[in-house]
Amino acid sequence: MAVSREKESLARVLAHEGGYSNNPKDPGGATMKGVTQRVYDAYRKSKGLSMRSVKGIQTAELNEIYDRQYWDAVKGDQLPAGVDYVVFDGGVNSGPGRSIMWLQQALRPAYKGPIDGVMGVGTLAALQANTNNDALIDRICDTRMNFLRHLGTFPTFGKGWTARVAEVRAIGKAWASGETPMVANFVDDGQAKAMVEDAAAAPSTAPADAAIGAGGGGLGVSGTLQGLQEQLSPLSYASEWITKIVVILALVSALLLFGGAAYRWYANRKAQRLAAAMGAVPA
Repeated sequence: MAVSREKESLARVLAHEGGYSNNPKDPGGATMKGVTQRVYDAYRKSKGLSMRSVKGIQTAELNEIYDRQYWDAVKGDQLPAGVDYVVFDGGVNSGPGRSIMWLQQALRPAYKGPIDGVMGVGTLAALQANTNNDALIDRICDTRMNFLRHLGTFPTFGKGWTARVAEVRAIGKAWASGETPMVANFVDDGQAKAMVEDAAAAPSTAPADAAIGAGGGGLGVSGTLQGLQEQLSPLSYASEWITKIVVILALVSALLLFGGAAYRWYANRKAQRLAAAMGAVPA
């Protein structure tokens, strides 16, 4: 990339991040201009400085954190126009490794390596082979939104995240097309951190296993009763009510078996989609 868009990208990220926030539902906790207290503490410690509230972060500290821990982490200066900003913004919101994973997923099938969040030779080579950065940005943002929708925090922050990603998409595609991008806007809740630790839980297959087990057991009991009915067939009064029990038990057991199998398929399917959204399997 001949010209770095770091300053212009950072200006738009800061617009999305806003000022100080400490929403108890935000996984990031206390945050100032997108920098969390945890990140700021680690930065101060690395400099041999005393801890203090992230509210007091200096401009020079802010710029250094964004430059080293986010822009350089995603190798922003080696990324195509527009893609650099899109990956950078995702890295600030969900971590550089996570944003690189979205890029790797979006580069399939040209990228054949693991979805590991490492901007290595294979990822950069797939980027160089890509001929349509506009479409690539769409795929990155679609992958990011799929991730966000699978977070347990999406009902709380989803509206803000959706608005933010929509602007990121528009700005990135404008840069990719050589146009002047729009100015980013702050949207409440769009600054909340979106972390993989808050992924929604995959549905348990335990209910399905229990239903299938019960159905199989019920069919076994119905078979036993069927045998008893044959032994009691001379006693018509006993045989008749056993027949009714056998039929009912067989029907209930069949429903449990089929219902359990259907739920197990649904649970496994949902788990696979969750894994794909989290980048655990190739997408």
